[in-house]
Amino acid sequence: MPHFLYLSLFVTVVARPDGPCDIYDGAGTPCVAAHSTVRALYGSYDGPLYQVLRSSDKTTKDIGLLTAGGFADSAAQDTFCERTDCIIGRIYDQSSQRNHLDIAPGGGFVHTPDKGVNASRIKISVSGHTVYGAYFEGGMGYRNDNTSGLATGDDPESMYMVADGRHYNSACCFDYGNAETDAKNDGRGSMEAIYWGTWNAASSGWSGGTGNGPWVMADLESGLWAGTQKPYNEQNTPFDVDYVTAMVKGGANRWALKGGDAQSGRLKSLFEGERPIGYTQMKKQGAIVLGIGGDNPNWAVGTFFEGVITSGYATDATDDAVQANIVAAGYGKNLDPRAGQAVIV
Repeated sequence: MPHFLYLSLFVTVVARPDGPCDIYDGAGTPCVAAHSTVRALYGSYDGPLYQVLRSSDKTTKDIGLLTAGGFADSAAQDTFCERTDCIIGRIYDQSSQRNHLDIAPGGGFVHTPDKGVNASRIKISVSGHTVYGAYFEGGMGYRNDNTSGLATGDDPESMYMVADGRHYNSACCFDYGNAETDAKNDGRGSMEAIYWGTWNAASSGWSGGTGNGPWVMADLESGLWAGTQKPYNEQNTPFDVDYVTAMVKGGANRWALKGGDAQSGRLKSLFEGERPIGYTQMKKQGAIVLGIGGDNPNWAVGTFFEGVITSGYATDATDDAVQANIVAAGYGKNLDPRAGQAVIV
């Protein structure tokens, strides 16, 4: 009687944790732009995060991930940039839309092209991984005027960014979001972007936050808005945190602001309601800016770690899930080798 050998093969599948864009996609408000120098924003993403340009010989290198869905391979940057300076020349879009951010050209306000950030200027720990942020020192900015999938007109969208809570100023404009495709000030409603800083919007006739800032506000072009209440939105209070989550959502005559500590806790609702007078009908154009205003004012300082823009107005439950994902990423934390747990540094 023949003997049969049965071989059982057991395969262990390790599920990667979801990223923020997996959460948005699953909620029906998919990412159309996903930028980070720190980590993958999809659990399956395995492409480059950003590109560095070496000053000594003008060669470039893409900086990827240690593992798919993981953190930036900063050692690759350190080796490539050893004994010379590097700037970040591109921040890749991890979404399928390929809305990469390159160094911004001149615009209607500042006519000359911007500079790229020093790739090694700021180093942080995220869940025990050493990574770099994009540290803006003035005169620096990134842009994409030929995007795919971005909201235009009154189309709904949501966006967030994680920024350094201690690095800011009152100049225009440390923004991330939707801007004009011609790099000119095309009037009220032609932008919808997150602003982080201490610009006194109330003194300019817009809506300001309470105290001395810094605040999460929206740059809607020809106006920074902490809400619609004038001169101050009492609900929009400053954030005294090391890392801030800043969020803007917009739809047809509806918008919202949220903010929170990127290291712990939930988001705070800063405003939700109708748009300011003069912005009822939005004229969004669908470019993306980072570190600058829509017509290229580039005097702001700040540090960007990650951010996304979606198609659609996300629910509060989705916002909460994204914030929990950001907190779980472990900004400013090392791993305790004795316990394998994240500890704040």
